[in-house]
Amino acid sequence: MSDYFVHETAVIDDGATIGTGTKIWHWTHICGGAKISTNCVFGQNVFVANRVEIGNQVKVQNNVSIYDDVILEDDVFCGPSMVFTNVYNPRANIERKDEYRKTLIKKGATLGANCTIVCGNTVGEYSMIGAGAVITKDVKPHALMVGIPAKRIGWVSHAGEILSYDLTCPRENRKYEVQDGQLVEV
Repeated sequence: MSDYFVHETAVIDDGATIGTGTKIWHWTHICGGAKISTNCVFGQNVFVANRVEIGNQVKVQNNVSIYDDVILEDDVFCGPSMVFTNVYNPRANIERKDEYRKTLIKKGATLGANCTIVCGNTVGEYSMIGAGAVITKDVKPHALMVGIPAKRIGWVSHAGEILSYDLTCPRENRKYEVQDGQLVEV
């Protein structure tokens, strides 16, 4: 009897660490070296590699592969079919497993459907990556990023609300200001 849920079609390799309250749905594969914290949800057809660390309350939607050297901090949302890479310049005929680049997704970040996070980058706290965007460089906390390659077009609050000119969250009434090119709560 475990303290997490695993659908009968999911595969959990021996050695995987899975926290209390986590739910693992249809056709998902968790490799033996993966470290998953509490209250996470993995949708259908998700793959989690060996050298992956996942924080608390992370939600991974359908058709996402989380490759070696990806770290997802607490409260990260991975939208449907979004993509992580782990080699910067892959070739089928050249082994490059010793060239994997670490990717860090910081607390509270949202990765929209079909976006791509190129390896070796850090996505800042509470940032929001738009659907289909391609991240090719580090993302500042609270940044709203869209396009190919992604560019910052605004700021988002802790609650994920797009901030208008007054930088006040319409949901939580939290107030922010830009200091040294970064959004900070005041």
